[in-house]
Amino acid sequence: MRPLVLILALALILAVLWDGFETIILPRTVSRRVRVSRAFYRLTWRPWARVAAGMTAESQRERFLAIYGPSSMIALMIVWAVALIVGFGALYWALGARLDVPTGHARFVDDLYMSGSALFTLGVEPKSTTGRIVAIVEGGTGLAFLAIVVSYLPVVYQSFSRREARLTLLDAWAGSPPAALEVLRRLGPERIGELGEFLRAWEYWCSDLLESHISYPVVAYFRSQHQKQSWVAALTAVLDVTALIQAGVDGVPTWQAHVTFAIARHAAVDLAQVLKAPVEPAPDRLADADLEQARALLEERGFRPARSPSADAALRDLRRSYEPFVNALSKRLMMPLPRWWRLPAAKDNWEATPKLDGAHL
Repeated sequence: MRPLVLILALALILAVLWDGFETIILPRTVSRRVRVSRAFYRLTWRPWARVAAGMTAESQRERFLAIYGPSSMIALMIVWAVALIVGFGALYWALGARLDVPTGHARFVDDLYMSGSALFTLGVEPKSTTGRIVAIVEGGTGLAFLAIVVSYLPVVYQSFSRREARLTLLDAWAGSPPAALEVLRRLGPERIGELGEFLRAWEYWCSDLLESHISYPVVAYFRSQHQKQSWVAALTAVLDVTALIQAGVDGVPTWQAHVTFAIARHAAVDLAQVLKAPVEPAPDRLADADLEQARALLEERGFRPARSPSADAALRDLRRSYEPFVNALSKRLMMPLPRWWRLPAAKDNWEATPKLDGAHL
């Protein structure tokens, strides 16, 4: 019995340490299916999202969903710590290393106490030589674990802050939630030269989004600080506007739209895979009648969008290359996809003003 427990204890300890290394330190996608963190997010996100789906008020639902990202980080670290305590406790029990007494008199609850004391360096000293060696190893593991946790939190929040800083800027360019046509309509033909700089900035944003969310997938669950905006909606709006430009708008260069579309689609595809979002045929976000209305809105603003079967086919092919993936991300994270144009009565976030009484006027 004890040799089997010894093997299982070592396996649990190594599994937790390796999972922490892959989650916090390793800067690349991990394809291995059996992982502590992957099982944790699979078991916790689905019931959390199910509860949120039952909330009728959007503001209440968003507040509830916003709790998940930060709290899941803390909960995962607690799971790691508990698993290490159990693993080392089982190791003490299997080795009979806690007390200088016959192994048959050792209680597992005392081994767990010894393990917790050693992990958090509380100063409880085992009496046996073997126990002291294991305690030193566990104490060093606990210190390393604490150091990694302390360094992990600032990096995660820095990634979140970088993402949100530019995402907030999109409000004035594309509306809230962002809409592809709104970018062109707000620029107009007279300022269309500024579109290249706009797309170049979002090319770098998509690259940073891809790198940071692959390295730290938990950031994907962090909600934006303002309602009617999310990183999924922003990514989709960038893909929409670059696809529309590549399909043909007279007088609008296509090269910068092409390279921005490439990195944005790369981000959508890879992040859908990292987050295990099931990719299914996506609903049509731009039917033929909607496309005709979109072109009419652009023509009202002075643009001349391409009107030909080849332009329709090009736009359709581009949309098919990314819409299943952004739709999968939307369903997985409960972040709605944006429309192609802004609703007439909608206000941008910066235009929303709290009600003031006469004393504040």
